[in-house]
Amino acid sequence: MPSEKVRETHLAGTTLHDLGLSIEGTRLEAILEAFRKELDGVGLANLGAEFYLATEWGVPFPSTAIAIPFYLARQDLTALHGRKTGLIEGGSRADILRYLRHEMGHVVNYAYRLYDREDWTAAFGPFARPYPEEYAPRPFSREFVHHLPGHYAQKHPDEDWAETFAVWMTPHRDWRTAYAEWPVALGKLQYCDRVLKEFAGQPARLETFEAEDEEDWDEFAVTLDDFYETEPELPELPGLDGALRIAFEDGVPDFDIDGDGIPDQVPISALIRKVETELTTNVFRWTGHFPERMRPLLRLIARRADALNQVYLAERETAAMIALTTLVTALAMNHVYKGEYFPAANE
Repeated sequence: MPSEKVRETHLAGTTLHDLGLSIEGTRLEAILEAFRKELDGVGLANLGAEFYLATEWGVPFPSTAIAIPFYLARQDLTALHGRKTGLIEGGSRADILRYLRHEMGHVVNYAYRLYDREDWTAAFGPFARPYPEEYAPRPFSREFVHHLPGHYAQKHPDEDWAETFAVWMTPHRDWRTAYAEWPVALGKLQYCDRVLKEFAGQPARLETFEAEDEEDWDEFAVTLDDFYETEPELPELPGLDGALRIAFEDGVPDFDIDGDGIPDQVPISALIRKVETELTTNVFRWTGHFPERMRPLLRLIARRADALNQVYLAERETAAMIALTTLVTALAMNHVYKGEYFPAANE
């Protein structure tokens, strides 16, 4: 059986279009069937939502078409995406449904032109507010629901609505109890509940609508190699070596642990490679520090740890993991709120 490296090399020069991907005949087909049943259960089956493959999740404005990432149509492409980016937005059936519910929130917003309503604006904010690429979320704010990672509801009013809708739509989720002590977030959910009862069973009210029933041909003309461009290396960070020494200052005792004459030492860089994907995902979930920034940071940390000959005892992996996670989370929070991993002392 060919190795993952061989498979990646074989696929590297293939364009996304030439992969011949489709929703039909894949696991996505069954998942979408289950999703349509969810829509029927909340009175939205007549909305006419459509689904197509693209390079990322999204809903073209204004439309009722949901774009699904192409890499979810094949397991080998899903695994490749995880290795290349560190984050799979839809790594499981449950996760794909989670993203579909969020995107359906956009569909509902556009289909019924909710964003034009004064009560919608009062609850979520002006739809015309600039849409930022990066944002600094408040991790424990009770004004927003939690659904997608990264406190995504805090990015823009449209995302706030979509996240609120997704929580409202999730089957068997008792959002009234879950958000009972979060009055602002609960108010948004109650608004969603009222509005969806108002529009239940009604068709879309879009004035113009062109279905996106196939992939964007320009986007799909690129090869997988070009799509997953080599991540630029992060330049050296003054202060990082000192932070690493503090994080792993205990070092390794100079005596033999198991009596075989060889201390049981593991490089810190090996630990980073072992937990990179999970660490990237979890730090993003709680800080909003994007995976595309986290991976170069982790690889710089690994390089500097090797340069400093930093190791840990195999039997103390939990302690090393805690130290690494604490350091990386602190750096991520610095970047999200200060724009730098090591902001100036007077900031």
